[in-house]
Amino acid sequence: MSDVVIDLPASEIPRKWYNLAADLPNPVQPPITPEGKPVTGEMLAPVFPMNLIDQEFSTKRWIDIPNEILDILYRWRPSPLRRARYLEDYLQTPARIYYKDESISPPGSHKPNTAVVQAWYNKQFGIERLTTETGAGQWGSALAFACKLVGLECKVFMVRISFDQKPFRKIMMQTWGADCIASPSRETNFGRSVLEKMPDTPGSLGIAISEAIEAAVSDKTGKTRYSLGSVLNHVMLHQTIIGLEAKKQLKIAGEKGPDVVIACAGGGSNFAGLAFPYVCDKINGADIEIIPCEPTACPTMTRGEFIYDHGDTACMTPLLAMYSLGHAFVPPAIHAGGLRYHGMAPLVCQTIVEGLCTPRSYNQIRSYESALLWARTEGTICAPETSHAIACVIDEANKAKEEGREKVILMCYSGHGLMDLSGYDAFLSGKLTEYSLPESDLQESLKVTRNLPKPRMQKTGKW
Repeated sequence: MSDVVIDLPASEIPRKWYNLAADLPNPVQPPITPEGKPVTGEMLAPVFPMNLIDQEFSTKRWIDIPNEILDILYRWRPSPLRRARYLEDYLQTPARIYYKDESISPPGSHKPNTAVVQAWYNKQFGIERLTTETGAGQWGSALAFACKLVGLECKVFMVRISFDQKPFRKIMMQTWGADCIASPSRETNFGRSVLEKMPDTPGSLGIAISEAIEAAVSDKTGKTRYSLGSVLNHVMLHQTIIGLEAKKQLKIAGEKGPDVVIACAGGGSNFAGLAFPYVCDKINGADIEIIPCEPTACPTMTRGEFIYDHGDTACMTPLLAMYSLGHAFVPPAIHAGGLRYHGMAPLVCQTIVEGLCTPRSYNQIRSYESALLWARTEGTICAPETSHAIACVIDEANKAKEEGREKVILMCYSGHGLMDLSGYDAFLSGKLTEYSLPESDLQESLKVTRNLPKPRMQKTGKW
């Protein structure tokens, strides 16, 4: 069992991020205004610092990681690659299952990989405070942690349903000095307008994003900016440190590479972090199946439409070419709060359009069953979001068993679930049900996008 943990020496930490935009056969279609005009970096300047805007629009393949950022990342990186031998034994599969353990970061997830980067670049630009949204609380915790390290103030708008279900996430944010507010709130014009129409709303990431952006751009001092934990190109970029480390670690383990790469996807960041370096390999001829996983309650990739849509409910963001359920979508109160976003990262969406990635959806009963099996074999309690990826891993391991074929399966273990035990309690108490978004609700939600510009389905047809 000596290969259960594959560590990477600190000296081998990646010193560059990988940018998939440099290698996609067809580029991501650019963000546009509702009038169909291209969005420029200058238009985004009230929301983001220019040094991050430069990364957002970059098509350079490799971007250097500053030494000052590496000094922060060394607190938990390189993260271990682990082999799930105990799950393998239980399933009696010939597959070899590896997982990149992102739960070891101080906030307990992959989110600090970009949070510390964004906080540092904002500090260099002279910004004094950041606003953001959070669903399950992982991103809010990560940004609170990052802001404390670099010396910035932090305000987090947390989706109401998660705010109520996951009080310990709020305490984590407060411990790192952040101000955590339930969204929709009465602190913003948009929040008040939502509460007037829907006083009992569980909230959504789209609403919380709108509130956080409003709070940033309304600061007359100009010292506040907004920070996003997923979706945008520069966020995907920062997370690729996960996959770049995994490549080195699989080599140490004696593997040529994975046959299947799996991660959950809400906005796309942990999936992109692990998968994008392997998407590059697939573009260049490697035979790899790459699977992003989502809930049936919020089936953005598997049932959403590829459209131009706003990233937030108040339509404050540019239009992004992405799979979407409609920017007014308010998802049901499922416990996998980080997978409740109406859209998806444009870079991830283009890999799906191209056929490089094949999304799957899992209901919450199947996901929690998989989480329990994982806890009772591997020992750790995963985040509800991560359980969707584990369900897929089990499917692929059983498929390998049926085929009598050895496979290397690589998964991103995006975070622990120690702050999410109320969801486990609801499952163990029999309070959860299987739920798939009704088609009538989906079509109703998409109505708000009907008059928006339409992107082209650009694909080579190779995959």
